[in-house]
Amino acid sequence: MANFTTHIVTGTIVSGSLATLTLAADVIAPENLVAVTMAGTLGSVLPDIDLKDSRPSRALFAGLAVFFSFAVLFHFAPQLSIVEMWLLWLGTFLFVRYGLHAIFHRYAVHRGIWHSVVAGIFCGLLTASIFYYALGRPDGVAWLGAGFLFIGYLTHLILDEIYAVDIIGNRLKASFGTALKLVDARRPAASILMAASAAALLLIAPATKTFVDGISSRPLWTGLHERLLPKDNWFGAFMEHGQVAASPDARSAITTGSVPQSSEATSTATQ
Repeated sequence: MANFTTHIVTGTIVSGSLATLTLAADVIAPENLVAVTMAGTLGSVLPDIDLKDSRPSRALFAGLAVFFSFAVLFHFAPQLSIVEMWLLWLGTFLFVRYGLHAIFHRYAVHRGIWHSVVAGIFCGLLTASIFYYALGRPDGVAWLGAGFLFIGYLTHLILDEIYAVDIIGNRLKASFGTALKLVDARRPAASILMAASAAALLLIAPATKTFVDGISSRPLWTGLHERLLPKDNWFGAFMEHGQVAASPDARSAITTGSVPQSSEATSTATQ
């Protein structure tokens, strides 16, 4: 299997490449682009959450602890004293970071259900719901974040399978076939539970129409094709005396946070 550094570097490269295409398409606000890119990088290490005491597992549960401790604090803060808020925040943080961490690893098995495509789908749907309901992002952004995370997740699984091939020795390692799989056939109960959880998330996930319409838009792909290579000199066409020169058809700053831009936002940006 690939180590943590390899996964995080490869995941960052893949997410950065996707972010470049998204930026070139000019369909999402910069602050949202940063968020979805981070989701892709997170997805590239997420399958190793079931590896006890691994850096991805510790980092993820620490992040969840911070998120839920503040979410609970802000919800109950108006009814509590300062000391009670301190205790509630600290108690929630410790429970998620250490309590849930211990419970999760009591039942999780490395290279089990979390190293499967269905787990990647579950995490993608969960990401879309968190972006939409918890972070208040538009539905197009929520699904873009889900897509980034899912691609990062698949990158991790594929990379582990590649590392299970011994090219020099011309053989397959014993771990081959355990990383990239649709479900965990060895543990059918866990696979059924994961698939059922993904189906439940699908019922409450945000609408997909904005996202689907955006990525299937013919003008979007035509524009990306036109911008694939520079029309004039490499880099120099955009530089003039050390300053970035705007192209003749350049639009004003991105004002949308969703995918694609609405007709109203587009007309405003071009005025």
